[in-house]
Amino acid sequence: MRPITVHALSGSLRAGSFNTHALRAAAALAPGGMTIDLDGLDADPPRNPIGDIPLYNDDEKEKGFPPSVVDLGRKIGAANALLIATPEYNFSIPGVLKNALDWLSRLPDQPLNDKPLAIMGAARGPVGTGRVQYHLRQVAVFVNMHPLNKPEVLISMAHTKFDEAGNLTDETTRGFIESQMKALYDWTLRISPETGG
Repeated sequence: MRPITVHALSGSLRAGSFNTHALRAAAALAPGGMTIDLDGLDADPPRNPIGDIPLYNDDEKEKGFPPSVVDLGRKIGAANALLIATPEYNFSIPGVLKNALDWLSRLPDQPLNDKPLAIMGAARGPVGTGRVQYHLRQVAVFVNMHPLNKPEVLISMAHTKFDEAGNLTDETTRGFIESQMKALYDWTLRISPETGG
């Protein structure tokens, strides 16, 4: 299979984040040819690079982009696709994730532009991040990313689907994630036919 690389972003800074656990599961379930860069999320304890990004301030941007933004933008730009797993805060996008996207969207060499995107989310409640995923799709339209429509991965009652070590134990959820990763592989090659060639 033609090789593609996917950069993973977690919308949670919590060390035991279900969304970070879901990204680790996605990396393990990725089809042949797909490599998912967890960028520190697989460390012990996990290191989430969006936590190093300062709050967006246009005055600060005029002085120069923070190294943390430049570094993340370079990694996303080098990847063939982007995978975001996020919790839902107050029906919407966690501030730390939105802040990272706001910074990234202003880099001169736009890393988000024309990028295939898959979204998943895990939450303790019964809805499983449906509203935040819709809001992320709205952001993706503006920055000209190409979100994958189906299959959706909305992990409800997440505390019952991972063990204490963060391993995914629910076979149905495993199937959804595996199907989404296969679809992202195909979607990436469809959006960027030259990928891996």
